[in-house]
This record gives sequence, C-alpha cells and structure tokens, in this order.
Amino acid sequence: MCGICGVVEYRGTRPVQRDRLENMNQTLAHRGPDDSGYLVESGVGLAMRRLSIIDVAGGAQPIANEDETIWIVFNGEIYNFLSLRQQLLEKGHRFRTDGDTEVVVHLYEEYGRNCVDHLDRMFAFAIYDRRPGRGERVLLARDRLGKKPLYYCDTGQSLIFGSEIKPILRDPDVSRELDYEALDHYLSLLMIPDPLTIFRSIRKLPAGHVLECDASGVRISRYWDFPDPDYEDISEEEAVARCAGSCSPRSKNV
Repeated sequence: MCGICGVVEYRGTRPVQRDRLENMNQTLAHRGPDDSGYLVESGVGLAMRRLSIIDVAGGAQPIANEDETIWIVFNGEIYNFLSLRQQLLEKGHRFRTDGDTEVVVHLYEEYGRNCVDHLDRMFAFAIYDRRPGRGERVLLARDRLGKKPLYYCDTGQSLIFGSEIKPILRDPDVSRELDYEALDHYLSLLMIPDPLTIFRSIRKLPAGHVLECDASGVRISRYWDFPDPDYEDISEEEAVARCAGSCSPRSKNV
C-alpha cells in the first residue's frame, strides 16, 4: 500500500509550494512508511509515500521518462508489467528502474490516456505531462474495479487529489460542507457510492475512469465497463426445464 497526492493550479492563480505538499503528504505516512518523494513545478505538485515492494533500491518516486518531460506518482501493482516492459523496449524506450511504475510512464508516452487499456490489475496514479508544444496537463486514473482509491476536489481554480480524503482537507480552499445525499446513502446502505463522498466538495474518481486536467479545466471519462453478458435466445419453457434440471437433487449411492 502506497499513497499519492498532489495539486494542479490549472488557472495559474498561485504557485505550488513544497510545504503545502509536505503538509498533505504527511497525512499518508501510514500508507507508505519507507520513503517519500516530491515534484514541485510552478503550477503542479506531486507527492507520494512509498511502501517498498518491487525494485526496493531503485523504485523511488516520482519517476520520469528519459527526458523528464513526463512524471508519475503511482499506487498499486501491475501484474503484466514485465511483458509490457519488453514490448516498450522493442519500441525503443529505455528504463532506469526495474519496477512497474516506470513502465506506466513509458506506456503513457506511447499511448497517451489509452495507456490504461494495457494495464492488468490494480492502480491509481497521477501523470504530469509537460512535453513542449502540447500544453501542460495531468492525468489521473483508477483501475477497472476500483481496488485502489483516488479522491479529488475541483475548486474551479485548482485540482487537489489524494489516495485518501485527509490530504485534500489540509487545503484551506476545500469546503468541509457535508453532502447530505451521501449521508443518506451511508445511513441507509452503510456505504457511499461513487463518485460521492461525505463532503460535497470532494469526489471519488469512479472505477474504470480517467480524469484529465489542463488549462481548459477538468474532464472525466470512462475507459472501461463490465461487458454485456451473452444472452441465449431460448423459450420460457426451456429456461424452466433447465432451471429444474440444475436444481434437482443428485442421486446418492448409499
């Protein structure tokens, strides 16, 4: 378990300060006791707490591509990263680490937001893309079934995100107003469905979705959904017969 958080000042109203990120990242220390890392630019800040599992020596984050124009903070585990790494090597990408996080960076470099289509299993990550001529942008992504959490707040000026709600609440611009619809869900169902949280200003990125943020604002889109089941066209009588057959008691040898 690791933790990530960050700030994107997409309207350019104020610079991101390191102490602001450190204050946020401190709330995630329990998720990653082994290490912490930061990337601070004028309008973008990424931070993470690491629990070292894969590439213990070389996997410190944030991690960049070859020319350091794309950066990532990552929480999760990519089961097929070795095969993806080999494919990317054959395409000319070069790696400095042996872990799965750097694979995601190069996968984004190759496929853009569609990198998520190639990833197997659990992840939540933030990618900062500052390649020349493209305009700075940040991509947040969450795995297909939502194994790894990712929360965000869009203030209209800033995007503030984290693996938990606590780092987001460290920002004084984030409202603490309760969301009574979410409260109703919790009291009725003992859970709060995506994208709601108990706070009106904070939302959970739904499973199988990506969030893109640039100077034009924040956009959320789905990249995966449960496939439609295959229905067999049979009559009601046939369905009843099959159900009766499957529910009949099995003979036993006594």
